[in-house]
Amino acid sequence: MAWEDRDVPTHLTFDEHLAGLHEATLMMSRHCAAAGLDIDVPSCPEWTVRRLIGHQGMIHRWARASLRGETLDQAATEKAGRRSSDPVEWLRDGAVALVATLVETPEDAEGLVFLHDAPPARLFWARRQHHETAMHGIDALAASLGRLPRAEETWVGTDAALDGIDELLMGFVPRSRSTLRLVPDEEPVTIAVRTPDASQSWTVQVTEEAPVVVRHDGPAEGDLVIEAPAVALYLALWHRTEEVTSDAWPLWSRSAIR
Repeated sequence: MAWEDRDVPTHLTFDEHLAGLHEATLMMSRHCAAAGLDIDVPSCPEWTVRRLIGHQGMIHRWARASLRGETLDQAATEKAGRRSSDPVEWLRDGAVALVATLVETPEDAEGLVFLHDAPPARLFWARRQHHETAMHGIDALAASLGRLPRAEETWVGTDAALDGIDELLMGFVPRSRSTLRLVPDEEPVTIAVRTPDASQSWTVQVTEEAPVVVRHDGPAEGDLVIEAPAVALYLALWHRTEEVTSDAWPLWSRSAIR
């Protein structure tokens, strides 16, 4: 079934998300090792590779704990990762344990989800950790390059990028805690987000309240436009590349999602 024909909260299968998580973990591990643990991460100001590993490894363990109905001391876990004798191996161990739990979890299991338009917990966490690990893998790539990467330098494919764009726009951006807002006396603005790699597009209505995001069949129109091939668009919306130009960036930069 074509991506644009799927009327579901995620456009990839559970197995495709697991494969994406595996690939992202592998690439993150490689780039962290290549960069060195104490190198700065250009896409995450004030973070080193060691801190990046501690954060992502903690998130893998938190996702696993959520699926198992357990609690996790996030600060202590992250600290343990940073202080590990082999932080990269610690990162991989957490990802392996998460995948095992995802596979064991029933499809209809109830659990924590925290985004708009979210699928059930098992699929939610497979999807979320696929994309989260991909973004932090790209952070590791940026550390090894010493700059933000271009889309062609990443391993991300078009289908994964399209799904990640949809998760970001439909899931993260409309949340009540969104920082993508206008200040008093600014006029409401609609941002159209488009890619030539899909027939669907999105509009983000920005006001002083939480943004309203709509998915469209066909090319959307707006006061401002962000348009690029899917992988570059995916990276740019997450602030992980500078290769996409748009008059919407001054406004989009108010979005604190990382």
